[in-house]
Amino acid sequence: MKKYLLSMSLAALLATTSVAQRVPAPSPAATVMQTVGVTDFTVKYSRPFIKGRKVFAEGSALAPYDQIWRTGANMATIFESSTEFTFGGKKVPAGKYALFSIPNGAAWTVILNKDYNQGGSDNYKESEDVARTMVVPTSNEYNEAFKIEIEPVTDSTAFLNLSWSSVNIPVPLAVNTESLTLTALNKAVAEKPEDVATLQSTAGYLLSKGKDLQVALSLADKAIGLKESFGALWTKAQILNKLGKTAEAIPVAQKALTVGAAAPDGAYNFYKPQVEKAIAEMQAKAAPVKEAVSTVKKKKK
Repeated sequence: MKKYLLSMSLAALLATTSVAQRVPAPSPAATVMQTVGVTDFTVKYSRPFIKGRKVFAEGSALAPYDQIWRTGANMATIFESSTEFTFGGKKVPAGKYALFSIPNGAAWTVILNKDYNQGGSDNYKESEDVARTMVVPTSNEYNEAFKIEIEPVTDSTAFLNLSWSSVNIPVPLAVNTESLTLTALNKAVAEKPEDVATLQSTAGYLLSKGKDLQVALSLADKAIGLKESFGALWTKAQILNKLGKTAEAIPVAQKALTVGAAAPDGAYNFYKPQVEKAIAEMQAKAAPVKEAVSTVKKKKK
């Protein structure tokens, strides 16, 4: 009986402790993650609420003018990038940083600092800064809780938006997506020269950028030589068409449809209408050229 009562008491104690371990935080934690091209940006911060207090003003208890601010609450806000990037035009290596700011009515100073593992701003040292940028505030819809967002986004740019009250601070971010992608693809081809997927994806990326099309054609040919697939054939057809070799591209595109129909998959089913439309357009494009060549031959006779 004693053992039973002891077990019940221990269970009750553990249950009480478990419930007490978590209570609502005055400034709840939040994480923002956004991919820009091939770069992952992540922000970890806490969101303070205004609760009727003054924010961004002289003598304010919340983010006063001309004083270093942790740009959030609790621990310092952490900003992380998976690749090299620019922060307000300043080049910054990949890594983790503390995000600080100095509010001001005319222009904010937004800062990335090496010491990301610090509580608030008490231990902030300007000597540890890796980038500082001046940003002019813009008006914004009212936010009771401090908010960080990364938008709008392209494949190489974005804005880090710091929003609170009716104020927004848009910090420009940029990455050299094309260079990063080509470096990674070239490395992958060097490491796996017989990998069909790698050859095809590299050829496809060069095609999408309209760069090194002869290299792209060689890669597509190699992929087809290793494994004749719908994707590789269609990539080759598009490269030939972009090189102005439309008459050569048409039979390759037609063969892509034949190969795809023999073993249909998600890619084939999705792209089939697009390929059929492209073939029709290429045929219309090639017809006048063929007629012109035929007319020239007749005149020579």
